[in-house]
Amino acid sequence: MAAAEERDIAKIQEQEQALVFDKFDLGTAFELGMLLRDMALEKGVAVAIDVRFHSMPAFYLAMPGTTADNEHWVRRKRNLVLRFFQSSYAIGRKLAHMNDTLENRYGLSSADYASHGGSFPLKVNGVGCVGAVTVSGLPQREDHNMVVEALCRMLGKDLATLQLERQ
Repeated sequence: MAAAEERDIAKIQEQEQALVFDKFDLGTAFELGMLLRDMALEKGVAVAIDVRFHSMPAFYLAMPGTTADNEHWVRRKRNLVLRFFQSSYAIGRKLAHMNDTLENRYGLSSADYASHGGSFPLKVNGVGCVGAVTVSGLPQREDHNMVVEALCRMLGKDLATLQLERQ
């Protein structure tokens, strides 16, 4: 495994362990969705934003410049997170390292699952995964980084210590 890929996988695991809520409800979901919207506006990027609480849609926004394809990417990446309780980017990096695919390894159709960055598990201390937050519209690493940045802001975590290295 390339050193950079190893560092990414380790850092994403660290992110998943650190970015955990004490509580999460529909109000928190809306706050997270609005934070991502504000970040997208600040950055001038066109993304679709989805926050799912259990199986319930809690927040969805398609920014101007997105297409219907973004909603399909959101659904497929979110499905992966809700199946494995790991970020879609982590699973994608691990599969790339193994030179494998979701279909070959797990029998999962690419029509329903995508191992591309941008979806992250929403975890609560003492509970586990209660949903997923997903961004689609940027290159997959940037989708992932945007979600991590928003979670760091909400949880008061130091982004500098949790972000992936620049490529």
